[in-house]
Amino acid sequence: MTLSSFFLFCFAVGFLLSLITFAIGALHLNLPHRWGALPGHGPAHGLGHGMAHAGGHASSILAGKSASSVSPLNFMTMTAFLAWFGGLGYLVTHYYAATAALAVVVASGGGIFGASIVFIFLAKVLLPHESQLDPADYEMVGTLATVSAAIRAGGTGEIQFTQGGARRSAPARSEEGQPFEKGTEVVVQRYEAGIAYVRRFDEMVR
Repeated sequence: MTLSSFFLFCFAVGFLLSLITFAIGALHLNLPHRWGALPGHGPAHGLGHGMAHAGGHASSILAGKSASSVSPLNFMTMTAFLAWFGGLGYLVTHYYAATAALAVVVASGGGIFGASIVFIFLAKVLLPHESQLDPADYEMVGTLATVSAAIRAGGTGEIQFTQGGARRSAPARSEEGQPFEKGTEVVVQRYEAGIAYVRRFDEMVR
């Protein structure tokens, strides 16, 4: 493999990985923090919601990082370095017949420049707007909800509640097997197999 072919290979790999990273963020295909269903939904719905929701930016690859704590050496900056390194190296060797030493110096400088641009964009633009998901915000037990579909004695109905700033619903049953009319305020006592087991709110505060 010639030096120019090596640089071209580096450029192709770096560019492809950068493109994939951007596509994952742009299309909101980031995997959820956990594979289980989100509270209030069945497993399939929870997985689909997580696939569509978690992140929203390419920078979510750095999930859990803040603008002040993110390292300059991360996946996005490394792929940017590889693309710029390979691109500039190929140009100076293929079109300007630069020596190997000069090509490596120029390519390395270009790679550092490209990676620096990406890092500044992450730290100044993307990460300051990122927010971390707090598992406590999605804890079902203790959630105050309203019966949206009547719960028959020993049967299953539906409740609605607010979590994570969004209105959600879930199948529900009475913890003690009693019926609940639509509009009854209830509190989730436990959450098993995608079903919330609830008690009347007024019974809890007596």
